[in-house]
Order: sequence, then structure tokens, then C-alpha cells
Amino acid sequence: MEKNMADNSLNHLFFITGAESTGKSTLTGELAARYGGIGIPEYARTYLESIDHHYTYKDVEAIARHQIGLINENRTNPLVFFDTCLINLKVWFREVFHTIPDWLNEAIPTAGKGIYLLCQPDLPWQYDPLRENPHRREYFSQQYEQELKAAGFDYFRVAGSGNSRVENAIEIIDRVLIC
Repeated sequence: MEKNMADNSLNHLFFITGAESTGKSTLTGELAARYGGIGIPEYARTYLESIDHHYTYKDVEAIARHQIGLINENRTNPLVFFDTCLINLKVWFREVFHTIPDWLNEAIPTAGKGIYLLCQPDLPWQYDPLRENPHRREYFSQQYEQELKAAGFDYFRVAGSGNSRVENAIEIIDRVLIC
């Protein structure tokens, strides 16, 4: 299925992933507040809002390298929730540039270790100037899930809207933290 709970040493690092407009940022903030953990915002958004051109391959590389740095800096904190993950970046490279840097593929098995919450595309899509794929969310959700499986990462699907989505995630995290 989704999670084997074999490695409890990683249960403090959660990656919130999924297609655009699936509530990742909201969920990250709510879970960090609920558990008194650290919520790490999506660096890609910060970066893209700071540039005055359409992003390039080098921009996405800079984002990925910074994301790896954020993961490494926070890996020893007691409880961390990341709004995105290296899998999202891998799929972004593949979809937009039709190639994935070797160094990213090499970094994912180590830097990507943690528990993943895969937000399902069951929320209405909301416009945002940085969003590009309103009609491909199901496709991207499948891509992320395939990559999570291929990497051997433990993950759970998170679905529902509003409070039920948050409660779904809380139930998952409670189960993971108890094990």
C-alpha cells in the first residue's frame, strides 16, 4: 500500500506534495501550527516571485539546490513540514525541460527521505499567476505517486476539503508519530 512504517527515525520529516492548487501551503501551515513544528514554505514560489523573467532551467536548478539545502538544514529538527519536495522538482524538470539533472536524481534517495503526504487534486483549482497546469492536476498527481513509489518513499494520500482534509492529514501524522 502506501506506507510501511519501517523506519521511525524519519518520522519527524514530512513533505507535503501534490499537483498545484491542492492545498499544500495551507496544509503545511496548519500542520506545523497544530504540532508545534517548523513549516518550511515553498522556496520555488519565493524565488519565482523575485525574478523578472520567465524561469529557465538554471532557475529551476537554483530552486532545487536551495531546496536540498533547506532539507539538510532542517533534518535534525524535531518536527518539520515542507511545502513541496524534490520529487515535485524532478517532475517539473522532466515536464518542462525534458531532462533531469543527474545530481538531482542522485540527491533524491538521501535528501528526500521522510514521510510524504500526497495531496489529491480534489479541491477546486484556484488561479495564481505562478500556476501553469489547471487541467493536468490528475496527471501530475499520478506522476508524483509513481516517483514516490519508484524512490521507495513512504507516502499517504490526503483528500477532502476544508477541515476534513486537515483532519485526514492529522490522522495520518498521528499514526506515523505513534509507530
